[in-house]
Amino acid sequence: MVADTASIASLANPLYRRVQIALTRKLAAGDWKPGEAIPSETLLAREFGVSIGTIRKAVDELVAGNILVRQQGRGTFVAMHTEDRTLFYFFHIARKDGIKELPVHELLLFRKDKAEAEEAQRLGVGRGTPTLRIHNALKLGGRPVIFDDIVVPATLFQGLDEKIYGSRESTIYALYQARYRINVIRISERLSAAIPPATVGIVLGMPAKTPALVIKRVAYTYNDTPVEYRVSWLDSREHEYLSDVWKGDITQLS
Repeated sequence: MVADTASIASLANPLYRRVQIALTRKLAAGDWKPGEAIPSETLLAREFGVSIGTIRKAVDELVAGNILVRQQGRGTFVAMHTEDRTLFYFFHIARKDGIKELPVHELLLFRKDKAEAEEAQRLGVGRGTPTLRIHNALKLGGRPVIFDDIVVPATLFQGLDEKIYGSRESTIYALYQARYRINVIRISERLSAAIPPATVGIVLGMPAKTPALVIKRVAYTYNDTPVEYRVSWLDSREHEYLSDVWKGDITQLS
């Protein structure tokens, strides 16, 4: 099928950016599934009626954004949420000597809820919208270091329950991707410091009135649509926030 190039041309310049937007729409529509190869540059150039150079630049942008992954000699694939990908691109906690490790999750709470004011604002929904609320303790080095309070819109994750969530084989974002076709492609985080609630302090084994790092995260899928709001409390006595992401070829993570 030939793409609607007229609708593409109606968008703002430059041309490669219009093609990038069109490719993103195809990804959002599920034309290419996670782990699946997208068509060759030659086929895409023919479909969109543009040069291979324009296609390559559009794809380069999606690779730089970690939405697509190039594999040498094989092609370009839709990125999947593997544990390695999560560790490098979405998990920003490390020991103070710089060593990072994947956390071990312990599910503390899973319940149906309604969006409070800040949650509704971050998720772009109305206050009181049905949500699912999840509390996790994340263990590093054998002890709880992070307390997660996760809120997701119930309409996006129909059928998700404590059993499905607790028995997942990989990461949370991998579950979103595999079961609900929701691909988290970027996150926005805000950091501050505060004294954690007593219940959080107890889970993390922190002395009373010891400050913690508060990380407020919004996770987005295609078209900048928010799909998750997360407030994490980090015991920063032995760990710290470390963001050291580079936009390069992530073939080694595939």
